[in-house]
Amino acid sequence: MQSDTITRRIEVPGGTGRAVRVRAGELVRVVDVTGGQVGDVFAFVDGDQHGNEHHSAAHTRAATNRLFPAVGEPFLTDRRRPILTLVADTSPGVHDMLIAACDPQRYAQLGAPDHRSCATNMREALAAVGHGYTGPTPQPINVFMRIPVAADGTLSWLPAPTGAGDAVTFRAELDAVVVVSSCPQDLVGINRGAPAPLAVEVLQGGRS
Repeated sequence: MQSDTITRRIEVPGGTGRAVRVRAGELVRVVDVTGGQVGDVFAFVDGDQHGNEHHSAAHTRAATNRLFPAVGEPFLTDRRRPILTLVADTSPGVHDMLIAACDPQRYAQLGAPDHRSCATNMREALAAVGHGYTGPTPQPINVFMRIPVAADGTLSWLPAPTGAGDAVTFRAELDAVVVVSSCPQDLVGINRGAPAPLAVEVLQGGRS
């Protein structure tokens, strides 16, 4: 990318979520600060009259014919509009858009009813920036999450393969609110144990 000037940096403590408003053309980088941490990323159109247009994994897969976009490919909303484009990936390149965000019901089933969740983190982060999304929890963009699909269609839940400083960068194609949740899941092995911090960096728009 031509520009690498960070205009904002937000720390996302392990197990929590944060939201950032970005303008079309700005870049959003999600950084795994210490390594081995999954991030649930949600993207919502900013300024939508009803506040409910958001990134859709199903519509994205239909457009890209992939389980997850390659660098240079878009993420679409539920109205089939590009909202983000993946423009750089310095991680091992393993991500997921199949697994739903963890939520209170998931943790209740795992015997931890008071556990934090990505679904709760998303709603708290949106409320903190005044975005009025009222719909169900969207399927997140699970960056750094390793869920391989076997030949027989079965899934495995493996630890995130990232190291400290690995990152993915998106370009906003619409004015958007981007939420990043440092996944609090510590009851299965995706985060190598305790949740760890992520960082969100907003950069001046550049060309990939």
